[in-house]
Amino acid sequence: MNTKQIAALSAVATIAGISTSAQSQTLDAEAAQTIVQSCAARATARGQSHGIAVVDLGGHLVAALRMDGNGWGIQAFAEEKARAAAAWGFPTAGMARAVEETPGFAGAPDVVAVGGGVPIFDAEGRERIGGAGASGEPPEDDAACVIAGIAAAGLRSSRAEN
Repeated sequence: MNTKQIAALSAVATIAGISTSAQSQTLDAEAAQTIVQSCAARATARGQSHGIAVVDLGGHLVAALRMDGNGWGIQAFAEEKARAAAAWGFPTAGMARAVEETPGFAGAPDVVAVGGGVPIFDAEGRERIGGAGASGEPPEDDAACVIAGIAAAGLRSSRAEN
């Protein structure tokens, strides 16, 4: 590709609102640990216990905690919820509804039709950077736990309205 072609593609991308910058935000270990620790503190204060996982946008585990009383299956499910939310960009509770309403969606990759997985967006809510999941309590409590952790890290669990 020559310089003129690159410039033309860059101009088209700029007009279309597509970022050509290589500076996209990533989910760092410090933020992931804050999410996990804040979720665990919330759970402890409520007498609950979760498996908690935070993954980056590629679905790679960044931080995790299996709180006392949970087996490996609970932790594995938390990781699956986190990966699903990172992959699709919406909470796994919404996937449960989508499975009911959309034929074939249940068979799509990385679909988890149980609440408790939540996408992670940057502080402005513009860029999806990962996902967080919890398991071990009712799905609403699992989701509330990771949402609280995401907020404690200064990040968002939903995309900003334009």
